[in-house]
Amino acid sequence: MSDRIRIVVLLFPAMLIIVVLFFGGLVVGLMRSFNYMPVIGLTEPNLQAYWSVFTDQEFFLSFLLTFHIAFTSTVISSVLAIGAALLLRRRFVGRALVNFLFQLNLTVPHLVGAIGILYLFSQSGSFARLAAEWGMIAGPADFPELIFDPYAIGIIIQYVWKEIPFIGLIVLANMQSIGEDYESVARSLGATRWQAFRYVLLPLLLPGVLSASVMVFAFTFGAYEIPALLGANFPAALPVLAYRKYTDVDLAARPEAMAMAIVIALLSAVMIVIYLRYSRRRIRD
Repeated sequence: MSDRIRIVVLLFPAMLIIVVLFFGGLVVGLMRSFNYMPVIGLTEPNLQAYWSVFTDQEFFLSFLLTFHIAFTSTVISSVLAIGAALLLRRRFVGRALVNFLFQLNLTVPHLVGAIGILYLFSQSGSFARLAAEWGMIAGPADFPELIFDPYAIGIIIQYVWKEIPFIGLIVLANMQSIGEDYESVARSLGATRWQAFRYVLLPLLLPGVLSASVMVFAFTFGAYEIPALLGANFPAALPVLAYRKYTDVDLAARPEAMAMAIVIALLSAVMIVIYLRYSRRRIRD
């Protein structure tokens, strides 16, 4: 048996499960999005659910909010992760401990982190009470609205807190594999520290940053639990809106929920392709 056949045979059980569950669910969801649900008497496929989605103003407001959450979280996380990796690659006393603490929240589930953000940053949370106790504000109710706010600040804080170590570890691994020789050569040729970073190190790091940021963007765009726990009721993030449609007491709303889920998947794929092409063009330039 050749190595290629052996690899295919070994991967087949896992790939079969993935393909059946993913594409099976996708096919069922696609059929239901076309108003084909024989269980409740819908046997004539049509595009009515998609028409309802694209003519609903709440959908577009939810899309703008979801894109804002995903894009802002990804950009802030990437920038701070690069800065953290630059600091962590240096040698200093207690580096091992700092590196351990930097990675510690990777083991914390997103939902647990969201509850922590809720207890800390809400208007009845710890920071609001401390600010009132120290006389910085008149009362906890005067604390800035960071949770359940229309700008999704609390959601972005949670994602940034959670994703900085994820991107940072990838960037740090890239830095260790690249080494400091390229920067040293640039410095010896008269480049400043900033120029060595901007024109030498950063282009070498961009492929790794790009790969990590794409995963973060895709996750934050399609995640449900954090916007459901920390987000405002209106407009809600797209996954939250789709879940509300799906759990509606009226089963006739299920096709619209499925159409919204398909649209979310397509929008995610389109934006990721655009993001990849733009970023790779910038890397080549």
